[in-house]
Amino acid sequence: MLTPFRIALAIFVIAFATIAGAWIFEYAGYLPCELCLQQRWAYYIGVPVAALTVASTVSGKPSPVSKLLFVLLALIFIGSAIFGAYHAGVEWGFWEGPTGCTGAIPQRASDMSDFMRQLETTKVVRCDAVAIRILGLSLAGWNAVISAVLAALALRTISRA
Repeated sequence: MLTPFRIALAIFVIAFATIAGAWIFEYAGYLPCELCLQQRWAYYIGVPVAALTVASTVSGKPSPVSKLLFVLLALIFIGSAIFGAYHAGVEWGFWEGPTGCTGAIPQRASDMSDFMRQLETTKVVRCDAVAIRILGLSLAGWNAVISAVLAALALRTISRA
């Protein structure tokens, strides 16, 4: 039976595993773009909220606090799913991404040789270029799917409470 405690625990574990996976991919050399880094904020906020939700549902009975925390989790991960879908759309070329994803040269070059040195040392991680696809989806696409599942779990609990 899916109790509020088990659902809160599932949300916590899945959210934590997702952000840990992002860090592992980064460590493995798949550098995140600006949009990828922004997508992580939902997890930086959602994981602690999910931990609080787990703690608030240990008794087995949903309290007003746990209901509020589930609402907060639903909102966090609905926003994350939308943002992940937006980023995936940028990667598929459905729309343009922000100009910040094109990179910037840190300082103005004094001459052409200085400019060429800057080009050699500046690594631009583009938001519209997919670093890796897993089962046909980019990491942004997987974020949209995972976030939608987490939001659905939270919404399911709210509707049953």
